[in-house]
Order: sequence, then structure tokens, then C-alpha cells
Amino acid sequence: MNELIWLLFALLNFGMIVVVYKLFGRIGLFGWIAMGTVLANIQVTKTIDLFGLEATLGNIMYGTLFLVTDTLNEKYGLKDAKKAIYIGFSALIGMVIIMQVALMFEPASSDFAHDSLATIFDIMPRIALGSIIAYIVSQLLDVHLFQRIKRIYSSNRTLYVRNIGSTLVSQLVYTAIFVPIAFVGTHEPEVVWSIFITTYFIKLLVALLDTPFVYLMKHINPIDQD
Repeated sequence: MNELIWLLFALLNFGMIVVVYKLFGRIGLFGWIAMGTVLANIQVTKTIDLFGLEATLGNIMYGTLFLVTDTLNEKYGLKDAKKAIYIGFSALIGMVIIMQVALMFEPASSDFAHDSLATIFDIMPRIALGSIIAYIVSQLLDVHLFQRIKRIYSSNRTLYVRNIGSTLVSQLVYTAIFVPIAFVGTHEPEVVWSIFITTYFIKLLVALLDTPFVYLMKHINPIDQD
């Protein structure tokens, strides 16, 4: 059932972004970037079997960030797209620092949550390091590449070219940076390679799935024009 849940989960995420944008405009997209960056790095600690391979969760949520920045880039320009990237970057660093300090507190005898939090956030600095480096490099590459492609394919009909083209390249860069930093030494080499392959494969699927939503969001007039 993982594949079916994955597809429904992807559609749910993209649909929620559309609603957020309709209600709150650019501010809503900036908020999604902050939330999505944090959630993607929490979800990536969970591995699942997907399409016959072992993969990390979080690929969909991370893919939504490219949908958001591509929408901002298309409708509002490079400046707003880069602003969203820096918001996500700041949110990730803030989460790591805050949660590491939170884990320093000695839990009470009645506490039931500390061990679960430690399971996730004790490994977060390493994952976050990989994610921070991969995030800032790949996202900046994505928004600049999007603009480069737009100079050649600028019509509404070719929006899919700049959306998918920029995402495929930047997601490959992200995966090549993130997976070795986050998982080499904590997983067997064959598992790391499987994670690399499935991570990029799933990101390709996400890029294809989000394209109709880019067209939809381009023609939405937000209630809050901010």
C-alpha cells in the first residue's frame, strides 16, 4: 500500500499548497517553505519500501519546496524566490539549534517523550548539515536555472519545460550532496546507494506530479494579495 499512500500523500501536499496560496498569497508560500523545510528533515529519518526499493520519507515534502520556489519565480520574480530559500534555510538552522538545546534538559521521571525525540533529533545535526549544504546549493541553482530556461522558453505553454528542467538538475545536485553526508557510515553501502537511486527517482516523479499544480497556481488570484 506504500505506493498508493505515497501518491495520495503527494496530491494532498500539492493540494494544500494551492489552498494556502489562494488564502494567503506569497506570505502563505513563505510560511510553507519554513514549515516544509523542517518537516522534510524530520521525515527523512524514516525509511520505507517504495517501488521495490528502500527509500527515505521526506522526498515529497522536499519536492513541494521546488513547487513553491518555481511558483514564486514565475509569478513574482527571482528576488522573492531567493527570499523563500533564505527563509527555509533559517528555519532549518533554527530547528536544529533549538532541538539540540531542548534535548539537554533532564527529563522528569514521568516523561514519555524524551527518548522518542532523541531518536529523531540526536541524528539531526548530521542530516541537517547535509540538508543545509544541499538545500542552499540546489535551491539557488534551481531558481537561477529556472530564469535561464525562461529566457529561451518564456511562453505559458512551455512553463513545464522550465519547471521540470530546473528541478531535475537541481534535485540531482541535492541528492548527490545530501545522501553521502547524511547516510554514509550509518547505513551499509548498498543501502546508501539504494537511497540515492530511489531518492532521485522519487524526486523525478514528484517533479512530474507537481507540474499541473504550477500551471494551476499561475492562474490563481489569491484572496490576500499581500
